[in-house]
Amino acid sequence: QVQLVESGGGLVQAGGSLRLSCVVSGSRFTINVIGWYRQAPGKQRELVATILSGGSTVYADSVKGRFTISRDNAKNTVSLQMNSLKPEDTAVYFCRAVIGLARTTYWGQGTQVTVSS
Repeated sequence: QVQLVESGGGLVQAGGSLRLSCVVSGSRFTINVIGWYRQAPGKQRELVATILSGGSTVYADSVKGRFTISRDNAKNTVSLQMNSLKPEDTAVYFCRAVIGLARTTYWGQGTQVTVSS
């Protein structure tokens, strides 16, 4: 049973920082793509940042220069360092992984990030 468990969310003032982490367990197969999405109230889930197996990264324009995604293949973890947070970054943040030759997609339960103005 593949599980993705996020941690690190919370409440922070605008301009502050948070670091999210996601641990993937229960898989014997290669994690092809892993990253973060977010969903604010009343809005669709959107890509925040993702990192491919080769190490290349993709960021949403709204977070470029403020967020940094990193990956530890040995520990099956992905982290998201979020700096200069803005109220509009408030959302539930979800970890997503694409695993194995079948490229099966798995999601975590989500972690709340709230940025106060």
